[in-house]
Amino acid sequence: MIDTITFTQDLIRCPSVTPKDEGVFDLLQGALEKLGFTCHRLPFQEDGTERVENLYARIGTQAPNFCFAGHLDVVPVGDLAGWQYDPFGGEIHEGRLYGRGSADMKGAVAAFVEAVQNFLQAQGDTLSGSISFLITGDEEGPAINGTKKVLQWMEEQGEIMDHCLVGEPTNPQCMGEMMKVGRRGSINSVLTVHGTQGHVAYPHRADNPLPRLVKMLDALIAEPLDTGNEFFDPSSLSLTTIDCGNEVENVIPAQATAKFNIRYNNIHTGASLEEWIRKTLDEVDTNYTLKTRISGESFMSPQDILTDLIASATEKVTGVAPERSTSGGTSDARFITHSCTVAEFGLVGQTMHKVDENVKVEDLTNLSKIYQAILEDYFKEAS
Repeated sequence: MIDTITFTQDLIRCPSVTPKDEGVFDLLQGALEKLGFTCHRLPFQEDGTERVENLYARIGTQAPNFCFAGHLDVVPVGDLAGWQYDPFGGEIHEGRLYGRGSADMKGAVAAFVEAVQNFLQAQGDTLSGSISFLITGDEEGPAINGTKKVLQWMEEQGEIMDHCLVGEPTNPQCMGEMMKVGRRGSINSVLTVHGTQGHVAYPHRADNPLPRLVKMLDALIAEPLDTGNEFFDPSSLSLTTIDCGNEVENVIPAQATAKFNIRYNNIHTGASLEEWIRKTLDEVDTNYTLKTRISGESFMSPQDILTDLIASATEKVTGVAPERSTSGGTSDARFITHSCTVAEFGLVGQTMHKVDENVKVEDLTNLSKIYQAILEDYFKEAS
């Protein structure tokens, strides 16, 4: 019998910092196979990247296929001396379970498993559809060898999801506050302005790129990109670094570089924003190079049976009706949205990626109950 609390501790004790596995996928696969799932281990690797473990598991062969998705990789612990408790110890103190990944998102994966276990035991042999797991080890990293490639493999195998619930930590303060029904897009840019190196005493013999870079950046941030809409907050452009590699005061640099990120709503696309960036820069100067990388387009899932079931199950267990939100960063839901309706609901995210990451034990128990209630209502509708 899988218990969410104990299984979360077991998962945390595997130090699976991206892209390392450290036995965490063996642990999950073993638990799912005992429940009758057929498991497919899907390691992927591209040139210049490290090998990443992934897992797709399914029980049942009929539609509809309800999928739980998430990740077992975690971010590094940072300064170990800053941790009060062992980041890979899974210790419980005063009603809280501590450890890297407790909130993001090994706790949710453990809750998935207990919820499915309890649901299947109650159903017996009468499951009218399928349940699946799509779990990656490359969500916290570059996301090259993870969910995106698993989805490609699923398409090749004819594996179809009808609805997908991602267990990312979605609640800001307490359980039940918020589900995610979409996400903003993200475009990263590296702007390099070119000039001619020279002595500061003879500026007429050089071409200083820094003043032009400053003017270009000022043009980019001069006006808001938009004011948002009914479903999304305003888009935002954040400068993240400015550098020219100059270690002395008496040399004009040959080039200067700035990096910036735009988190954008569904008013824009990555392509439209790149066009806007280039047009804005060209109005100042054209002696530059620009590299852009779109890590995900904005999306919003329709309000349908999935979001309604999440809302009703959450209110049933916690007494709180969750807000439907598109706030926050990106997640692997940005890939899944191209395959089926997807929504996100998980634990409280206050401590994710922080020192002494932790969750309430009570929240873990309630999350499993919420997931089980979703399954019960979903397959009641399907039967």
